[in-house]
Amino acid sequence: MKRSFLYCIITVLFAISFIDPVAGIAQNGTYIPAIALYPQQNAVRNRLDLSSIWNFQLDPAEEGENAGWFNGLPAPQSIAVPGSWNDQLDQKHNYLGCSWYEMETYVPSSWKNNEVGIRIGSAVYFAKVWINGQLLGQHEGGHLPFAFAVTDKVKWGEKNRITIMVENKLSADRVPGNVAGGALTSVNYPNTNYDFFPYSGLHRSVWLYSVPKQAHLIDIALTTTFQGSTGTIHAKVKKHGKVANGRVIVSDKDGKQTVMPLRFTGDDANVDVQIADVKLWSPDTPYLYNVTVELGNASKPIDSYNLQTGVRTIEVKGNDILLNGEPIILRGFGKHEDFPIFGRGTALPVMIRDFSLMKWIGANSFRTSHYPYDETVYEEADKQGILIIDEIPSVGLVFYDDKKDIDRRRKLCDRMLEEMITRDKNHPSVIMWCVANEPSPKTLGSNVMGGSNDAAEEENNIAKDFLGGLLRQAKKLDPSRLTTFVGVMGGPADWMAECDLITINRYYGWYTNTGNFAMAERYFGGELDKLYNQFHKPIVLTEFGADAISGHHANEDEMYSEEFQRKMINAYLDIANTKPFVKGMMVWAFADFRTGQALMRVGGMNLKGVFTQDRRPKMAAWLLRKRWVDEKKGNF
Repeated sequence: MKRSFLYCIITVLFAISFIDPVAGIAQNGTYIPAIALYPQQNAVRNRLDLSSIWNFQLDPAEEGENAGWFNGLPAPQSIAVPGSWNDQLDQKHNYLGCSWYEMETYVPSSWKNNEVGIRIGSAVYFAKVWINGQLLGQHEGGHLPFAFAVTDKVKWGEKNRITIMVENKLSADRVPGNVAGGALTSVNYPNTNYDFFPYSGLHRSVWLYSVPKQAHLIDIALTTTFQGSTGTIHAKVKKHGKVANGRVIVSDKDGKQTVMPLRFTGDDANVDVQIADVKLWSPDTPYLYNVTVELGNASKPIDSYNLQTGVRTIEVKGNDILLNGEPIILRGFGKHEDFPIFGRGTALPVMIRDFSLMKWIGANSFRTSHYPYDETVYEEADKQGILIIDEIPSVGLVFYDDKKDIDRRRKLCDRMLEEMITRDKNHPSVIMWCVANEPSPKTLGSNVMGGSNDAAEEENNIAKDFLGGLLRQAKKLDPSRLTTFVGVMGGPADWMAECDLITINRYYGWYTNTGNFAMAERYFGGELDKLYNQFHKPIVLTEFGADAISGHHANEDEMYSEEFQRKMINAYLDIANTKPFVKGMMVWAFADFRTGQALMRVGGMNLKGVFTQDRRPKMAAWLLRKRWVDEKKGNF
């Protein structure tokens, strides 16, 4: 491998040590966090999407690596990429073990004088990658991309074999995992400590891509602000190669351009682009500016990259969440990437349908529960003006088991947070980084009514250091956005002290006070007051709801009926409207989704969706549309 490309790809804005066994390896290749810039096709860059039918073979005995399967699979079958393997193959729904993917492809000869890489959008959960039998490296953690250099390993003029081994074993030192004694581990099959199905495989596109060899962009970080009618886009640019200059071009929708030169100090440059009569980005007016960054002379750029962004600010002040200095409330959902047969694989028609339904129902926001979504989702949210709480996969964390496992989970969370912010930092739709969902004390459940369940002193100190460290890391990487984690029902409130705002999940009337609406309303309202009096920060309810079997109708006090679900959601919204410090209500969930099998999961499904898994509305969906679109009743 030539040093120039190695240097380029390991010195991105948020570089990660490639000798860290958590982050990757340097055996026969290098783990590279070159994920800041999504592969792009333009006059100087190239990309090749390998979404197709791949060869596939299960490896339950884990013999493939020793047997050299990276030189050719001995007995392959067909599988679609992207997509989860669990529902594509007969009788393999619960298989999470070692599996192999194989694809053969030409690399276009026109790329021969460029640097070439491979980028895997998501491999759940652990992957090793080979090209032409040569190991490139490995990556741990699903839902985020990783990349490797392949320039010196490509065979020109003939097919190249790409092989990816993926496994999704559940263990206590992974994020997420199956911690012994976890709230769900003993009752779910597969034994996850999280309440969604552990879909496995290559869930997003695999790309071959090229960048100019002489010099190329490594990262572009955009932050925005405004003063009066003048907006500012601050561009922080990192490059590699022998070029000292470039430019940033900002264009509005009418074609009006503002051009600013780039002057590099080493490989870094910073520039402010002023925009007169700026049009701010918001859910009502999601105005996007086109930003092009070029290296070299304007007449013939060496490298060029284009992206879109919106000028907007986000902050917390007093009881309010302020978007562009104006109070905003969040009406929306927790969601999952989940659809029949696709599993967690990219399904673009489903994505478009989801945005259409969110607009129909009057939602302005959603949380990427409980992992970062496909990059195309963020691009569409930018266009449609939907606000996003972006969340790493740290769901179901505990702090009372083996210290080695806790320390390793912390390293994984640190890296996942860096990868997520590296990837998603330029999207105006992303207003908040969420560093965990429902971290839980050992004694969870002993005092869920009051939400003041204290942990043991050692556990408490570990949890505060772990969660506080992630919040501070997010602020250091991106001070322009809010930071939080989602508190579990019955969890220690003081763990949330460093959050910019309080985000909580609550299920009074469902998991506790089951079916007792009067008691549920009393506990919910009382806890909201208690949390506000403790923190004096805005509160967003990021989960609430009840399961409803589609088409099951009964008296509205009968659980699992559509009427019960509608009544519970309506009651929670009414209570929230009496609390001026509540600034967001996000129903759990947007649509029904697959889980592990458990007695409380009818058909292996979480049925709290206001839409079915195939996106048919339940009664609760019509209720929300009535409140959020027709009546606009109060805040919620």
